[in-house]
Amino acid sequence: MAMSRDEIFDQVREVLVDALGLDDDEVTEEATLMGDLGAESIDFLDIVFRLEKAFGIKVPREELLPAESLLTNPDYVSNGKLTDKGLAELKAKMPHTDFSDFEADPDVNKLMDLFTVQSIVNFVEAKLA
Repeated sequence: MAMSRDEIFDQVREVLVDALGLDDDEVTEEATLMGDLGAESIDFLDIVFRLEKAFGIKVPREELLPAESLLTNPDYVSNGKLTDKGLAELKAKMPHTDFSDFEADPDVNKLMDLFTVQSIVNFVEAKLA
């Protein structure tokens, strides 16, 4: 039986609470992993592992967090901002993410704000479909 979006969110919240030592009420769909929930880059490995275990899915690192490889490509980054080509590539690799705010100012320093609880829920939902 397929999981509902609410069930997926509840399970993602549980993963994040356990991985980051948070309270349930801190994990909202709008929360950013690093800015709001205090995740550090090393935490992402633990989160991915826990997601795989909780949902019985395989999560290639580059699939959930593709931004790292884009940052070193001069076709994708210029003067600290993603180029149109870079933004198109990121959108193609992260269809589970809302880019509406980021598109207005594609500053690479704001990339981590794209990693929200909602984007993880969307990712897992697509993987389970």
